[in-house]
Amino acid sequence: MKTLRTSQPVDVMLLLEGTYPFVRGGVSAWVHRLIEEFPQTRFGIVLLGGLRSEHGAPAYDLPPNVVHFERHYLFEPQDEEAQPRWRAADDVLAEVDRLYAQLRICGAKDPLDVRLVERVARSIGEADGLSRSDFLRGDAAWQRIVSTYRRDFPDASFTDYFWTVRATHASLFTLASIARRLPPARFYHSLSTGYAGLLGALLRYRQGRALVVTEHGIYTKERMIDLASAERFPGDGACRTLGPGRRMWIRFFQALGKIAYSSAHSIIALYEGNRKRQIDDGADPRRTRVIPNGVDVDRFAKLRSLRPSHPPPVIGFVGRVVPIKDVKTFVRSIKSIVGERPDIEGWIVGPDSEDEAYAKECRQLVSSLGLVKNVKFLGFQRPEEILPRLGLLVLTSISEALPLVVLEAFASGLPVLTTDVGACRELIEGRTEQDRALGAAGAVVPIASPEATAAAALALLRDDARWQAAQRAAVGRAQTHYRQDQMIEAYRQIYAEAFAWPA
Repeated sequence: MKTLRTSQPVDVMLLLEGTYPFVRGGVSAWVHRLIEEFPQTRFGIVLLGGLRSEHGAPAYDLPPNVVHFERHYLFEPQDEEAQPRWRAADDVLAEVDRLYAQLRICGAKDPLDVRLVERVARSIGEADGLSRSDFLRGDAAWQRIVSTYRRDFPDASFTDYFWTVRATHASLFTLASIARRLPPARFYHSLSTGYAGLLGALLRYRQGRALVVTEHGIYTKERMIDLASAERFPGDGACRTLGPGRRMWIRFFQALGKIAYSSAHSIIALYEGNRKRQIDDGADPRRTRVIPNGVDVDRFAKLRSLRPSHPPPVIGFVGRVVPIKDVKTFVRSIKSIVGERPDIEGWIVGPDSEDEAYAKECRQLVSSLGLVKNVKFLGFQRPEEILPRLGLLVLTSISEALPLVVLEAFASGLPVLTTDVGACRELIEGRTEQDRALGAAGAVVPIASPEATAAAALALLRDDARWQAAQRAAVGRAQTHYRQDQMIEAYRQIYAEAFAWPA
């Protein structure tokens, strides 16, 4: 996809990390729908990725009201000055030290000094501030790396520590460069904390415009899950195996989260549990809001007439084939189900190119369990084509927020079985007393439990009355509490407030 540039101010600059328009479903589908629902709003998009090789062809065509699009890869080699053109003043370095000290010693809920954050944000990459050369080759930066190593990680390998510091910090100068060159916007909307959130903070202070942060999942929590299973980390154009590096990366992402929260005008979560997590991680409760995902109920209602009177013997997993979705538990549950119902098929519906090694392991597991005839990998399919053919949707994720695919299944009249993560239990069983009166729209099972998943799936599929009751609850819940027009109206209010800021 080519860069699309405008020299004119845009209304909303969306700041994205690793998603739209190159990844289907989830956050990307949400972004595409949001842009389409504001046709008179001029959007710009900045997409941040790790490596260029991670993105292939775009999965979405940009709507006509997207007037600016650019992408940047933070772990590709970056241009550097041949020699430092300036040396950071002692007072600039002292400001950076003070911010690091706050991030290190403050409790999670302790607020940051916003004026200090602003001064540091304005200094990164500037002629009178801290340059990339200062950081990569400056004597003062070297002394600070050595002193923090001795204080915080004296038993670790200094080589590993040094490369991790470079990996975590070098990209900050790339973000500062992006912020300098980006056309102005009336406000900035980041779809995560992390690097996108930090870019939003830089822009908020440089441009004096509002920053809105929407988190579909809690970024720091998801990075902790990623790092818990990862053996390699990005660093200076390569990957290096690290020991204490995990803790350093987690601290880095926590710091980015606190900076984004302290800089944001509005901080939005999909459900109350994640709002509380944001507050625990440093968000000001007065700036937080819950706006659930919404689904175009009328669009999916048309699918109900296509569904057979009895549930088809097909159990579907719809999502990316990546470790956080725990596709292997889905496969193992199908093995148990087939033992009782040999006619059951398990369809894995979603892209498998994001983590090719994991996708290969899933295929090998299918083969080793003798499920080649029962389990099918179908790749990406349009929801309208796949949902009417399923008897049950099953999500075995180890982390979710408020999955859009569950709402799409509900609106199409399909019961759902999920793990007990994120907002999934309140989706299935209801959030309020009135909501719970609609009944259960499926079942909830523990994480990583193929046996419990199989038992719950069989209980739903063998009992037509229970399945039909779950179907009615699913449709009623989507129509009452999770309509797309409700979500868009809430964002219309958020956008109006951001346009008017500062009042």
